[in-house]
Amino acid sequence: MRMINIVMATSLFLAGAAVAAGGPTDAQIAAIVVTANQVDIDAGKLAASKSHTADVKAFAKRMITDHTGVNKSAVDLVTKLKVTPEDNATSQSLKAGGEQNLANLKGLKGAAFDKAYVDHEVAYHEQVLDALDKVLIPNAQNAELKALLVQVRPAFVDHLAHAKTIQASLAGKS
Repeated sequence: MRMINIVMATSLFLAGAAVAAGGPTDAQIAAIVVTANQVDIDAGKLAASKSHTADVKAFAKRMITDHTGVNKSAVDLVTKLKVTPEDNATSQSLKAGGEQNLANLKGLKGAAFDKAYVDHEVAYHEQVLDALDKVLIPNAQNAELKALLVQVRPAFVDHLAHAKTIQASLAGKS
């Protein structure tokens, strides 16, 4: 189980590094952004329905709301710019990793579920921030797309801090 979380957490970083070698296009960045947000929305929906811990449930609901909002902004922008998101190795890796994470989480219950979900959220947000800083923002060619990525970055920082706080509180209950 722990290995699956590590694989998922590193998938964004590794795939992002691969795309960075050639520099993703704006259409590829759009697909990466939408997919990364959807992965977190899907995990949040599962956690909101499965967790019995108030903090974890509230965090999961926040992930659904915040990441749905980012996706709406991204889709609105690419529609305005007439850019069609282009599936790529990174977006495919994110989708596969998200599915793997959900399969792992579905097999867990109680405290084990909460710990796995929150541990994944910490690692995932760390990797998203790394990808934003090293791949997505530097390679975005369109000024509005780059501005959107810069604008949403603080929310990911806040999500990471929130997840780490919950992670520490869950560790204190073990």
